[in-house]
Amino acid sequence: MQQKIVLIGGPGTGKSSVLRYLKRQGFMCMPEISREVTKKAQEEGIEQLFLTDPILFSYKLLEGREQQYLDAEKSNDRIVFFDRGIPSIHAYMRYFNTEFPSVFLEKSEQYRYTKVFQFLPWEDIYRSDNERYETFEQSETISKYLNEAYAELNYEIINVPFDTVRNRCDFILSHM
Repeated sequence: MQQKIVLIGGPGTGKSSVLRYLKRQGFMCMPEISREVTKKAQEEGIEQLFLTDPILFSYKLLEGREQQYLDAEKSNDRIVFFDRGIPSIHAYMRYFNTEFPSVFLEKSEQYRYTKVFQFLPWEDIYRSDNERYETFEQSETISKYLNEAYAELNYEIINVPFDTVRNRCDFILSHM
């Protein structure tokens, strides 16, 4: 049976760096797609689609993450890593106090992950950029919402320790 492993955490916590390392080790990795959605909207003249139309943005994320899940299932890979999962979408909507249709919770129940690894906010590595507009303090709050969303779905959440990228990957792989 394929293991679908989701990495969660607020912005700038090291998820993408760990995912890149795992990919170089030969693992199938599904990247965070919110940057792609944000960048495409910016090319169309919408600076922050999530802030302008959070439901449209969230539907685009849902569509992309559902497709990632289905693509993983079609692969022969024994382990697939995801940079955020479907429940992360409604966690963010809750963070922004945005009402959302039940389809987001339904899809979170339908597409289940095997394990959830949480990356806690780490000020030493946090950086903002053109697509990451949140402050470190906001990243801390978002992490709490992410934890709650996955816990509500009865996931066991494993906290990844602060360490080098390689050691964080070794920690994750040791829990497989």
